[in-house]
Amino acid sequence: MTASTTAGEFPGGPGLFRLTPEVAHLNHGSYGAVPVPVQEVQAAYQREAHADPDAFFLAVPDRLAAARTRVAEHLAEDPGGLAFVSNATEAANLAVNAAPLFPGDEILVTDHGYGTVVAAAARRAPLVTARLDPDLADEDAVREAVLAALTPRTKVAVLDHISSPTARIIASPELLADLADRGITTVVDGAHALGMLADPLAGRADFWFGNLHKWGYGPHGSAVLAVAPAHRSRVQPLVPSWEDRHGFPRAVEFRATADYTGRLAAPEGLDLLARLDAAKVRAHNAALAAYGAELLAGLPGLRPLPHSPGVAMRSLRLPPGTAETREQAVALREELATRHRIRVLVWPWPGGGGIRVCGQIYNRPEEYERLAAVLRAYV
Repeated sequence: MTASTTAGEFPGGPGLFRLTPEVAHLNHGSYGAVPVPVQEVQAAYQREAHADPDAFFLAVPDRLAAARTRVAEHLAEDPGGLAFVSNATEAANLAVNAAPLFPGDEILVTDHGYGTVVAAAARRAPLVTARLDPDLADEDAVREAVLAALTPRTKVAVLDHISSPTARIIASPELLADLADRGITTVVDGAHALGMLADPLAGRADFWFGNLHKWGYGPHGSAVLAVAPAHRSRVQPLVPSWEDRHGFPRAVEFRATADYTGRLAAPEGLDLLARLDAAKVRAHNAALAAYGAELLAGLPGLRPLPHSPGVAMRSLRLPPGTAETREQAVALREELATRHRIRVLVWPWPGGGGIRVCGQIYNRPEEYERLAAVLRAYV
């Protein structure tokens, strides 16, 4: 059975969002999209905050704890080891700052890592980079490449759970176990895992963080950081607050007069995913992404990259001379967006950049067909 025989429209899916219908939104992995029921819950919290600010903000720490408990239930995680944060980049800074490092120690990253997460690691210690060929065949090959890059000074590894540009699982449970056996503290960027994978915390990294606003249907500005018990006492908030005396996680979550409505509404996104049947949603999204990749692979010069099973994003390499630099990649991305009203991720890579398509319940097969027809003129 090919992707073309399994891709279709998710019943009622497009109606759950307020996306501009003339635009083919094939880039859910970058910013996500908030379903209408979740928007409405957040709007109710915003009205409450405007109606009586004192009452709202005085109650925020306890209400965040209650919302965190609801999220933890979806993740089968201890709510005492989970903290709300604004996004994956904030979580990365909290994690690397808390990781046990001494002068002369190194942090391992990969050349698939998200730029601001890698930058957070570079602020803390010298980096050693594992070079991962986008064409590596499977998770075992990825694991071997990461382990081969370790040096005697490597004490922390910062790894993508699912890489943003190439849509590959890197931090597999097997790799995390191998690193733990070597005494390496693991920090996993799970920006795309929460909502996309059935068990996003599989492997139990020392630090794991993921966005709720992408595949978990939460509002923008909502994410979580999970910390193993041995490290929780070292996690220090980036901004001091009156909740510091409580330690992790409350000290991390509270920032005085900030907008907490997205975090309070975030559990509604995971509840909605469960009501829609999370397994059905994941299967649908993966099938749509596969259909899009199948269409693009038929264009001259485009080559599909190996993908991980069940991932709702697919990437393909573009021909040599196309999107090899950041400037070229941005230019092609914006040309597709402004001229053709199609949103995709185009990422730079020497020898030919890449293009990534995503599948979500608001997407339809004809949107990928439209992309394939348009892209032919550029490759």
